[in-house]
Amino acid sequence: MSLNKLTIKEAGQGLRGRDFSSEELTKACFEEIDGKNVGLNAFVELDREGALEQARAVDEKLAGGEELPILAGVPCAVKDIINTKGVRTTCCSPILRDFVPPYDATVVEKLKEQGMVMLGKTNLDEFACGASTEHSFFGVTKNPHNVKCVAGGSSGGSAAAVAADMCVYSVGTDTGGSIRQPASFCGVYGLKPTYGRVSRSGVTSMASSWDTIGPIAKSVEDIALVMQAIAGRDRRDLTTLDVAVPDYSSFLNGNVKGLKIGLPKEYFGEGVKKEVTDLVMNVVEKLRESGAIVKEVSLPMTKYAVAVYYITMPAELSANLERFDGVRYGKKPVKPSDDLVDYYFKARGEGFGDEIKRRIMIGTYVLSAGYYDAYYKKAQKVRTLIIRDFERVFEEVDVLAAPVSPFPAFEIGELVDDPLAMYMADVLTIPANAAGIPAISCPVGNTIAGLPVGLQFMAPQFEEGRLLTAASVLENL
Repeated sequence: MSLNKLTIKEAGQGLRGRDFSSEELTKACFEEIDGKNVGLNAFVELDREGALEQARAVDEKLAGGEELPILAGVPCAVKDIINTKGVRTTCCSPILRDFVPPYDATVVEKLKEQGMVMLGKTNLDEFACGASTEHSFFGVTKNPHNVKCVAGGSSGGSAAAVAADMCVYSVGTDTGGSIRQPASFCGVYGLKPTYGRVSRSGVTSMASSWDTIGPIAKSVEDIALVMQAIAGRDRRDLTTLDVAVPDYSSFLNGNVKGLKIGLPKEYFGEGVKKEVTDLVMNVVEKLRESGAIVKEVSLPMTKYAVAVYYITMPAELSANLERFDGVRYGKKPVKPSDDLVDYYFKARGEGFGDEIKRRIMIGTYVLSAGYYDAYYKKAQKVRTLIIRDFERVFEEVDVLAAPVSPFPAFEIGELVDDPLAMYMADVLTIPANAAGIPAISCPVGNTIAGLPVGLQFMAPQFEEGRLLTAASVLENL
């Protein structure tokens, strides 16, 4: 097997057994990037020198007999919305095209403490606003399974890089499905943790009450290993809670006997492709045969989740992007300005893409005088009802199982001019973000056209372990 195809566990064992070096592993990944990235456009920034330097440092420590964490020396990729000290972080937006952060995000700090080898930064929809990675200043990321199709979004580059074996694992963000949906489209694993489980410090905010950071990997075990490294309280992010981080690998017991799995009927209704439903239900039946207790449940407020998201998310986005004005942050406008207001117009007009402008205008509108109560406040009340829906259902079942997306990856350009249709790509992932609960996307097979389909498990807050248990059984079916 080529070194770049290894999982984290396989790579870690090989490094400790002196079967190969981290430098060799890293070079194998760069060779794969050199051969594939022109066609896929998963990476937007590479740090060859820094990656090889870190790899050599790990090799020296291992040669000296030092015991290192399992992630040490294993090459990964980081979504280009997560700050990396000394390495360009653009959020794939023209306004930040030359921004080099002076500090690391907490999640990057934690991975560096583990001996991370960072290959580079991956493509995304501008400021994470999109479901297809077509709204990137650097161009669209293509699906490794079919280059005519999208890789999903907004973490499309992160998912495609793992699926194409250009890295061993990657880190993405999930605000309304941006880890799970591209993981599903690309046929890899992706975990959206509980809101507050992983620090958001140093990650450019899209919608602060929705954003989460999580891993994308080739196996459930790899997901557990990365989560072990990045989860926990952070004094720089007061939304992280002081909840003990368990040994996530201990949940990979492959036993679902007696596990109560709920099938929310709203996730299998109109608009979900039959091929998707069939693949998901085939796996659910196998879980039942393995001893799981499967029952249908209802989440009636699900139908309002997209509306809630596209009112509250643009509102928070509008507030968060206010700082990017070409003065405090962002690139100065090219054209001369008559006054400060004109300067702002030009800086943002040149610096933001169409989808960002669309969402800023929606967000500013719903927060404006006379509309706040009618839209934003009402949406927050409905969000509370969605949370209560999940709380009620989790009194009956341990986890929920459902499709990740109503359909597999769609063709590039198919939905880009239809924002409402594009927004519906996240209809099955948004509810988990609304409730702040963890959810994991697991590949369950391919359509007749050869496109991957993912199943998502959802669990109560801070119960990522349940997800890993269910996913570990599914992986071995």
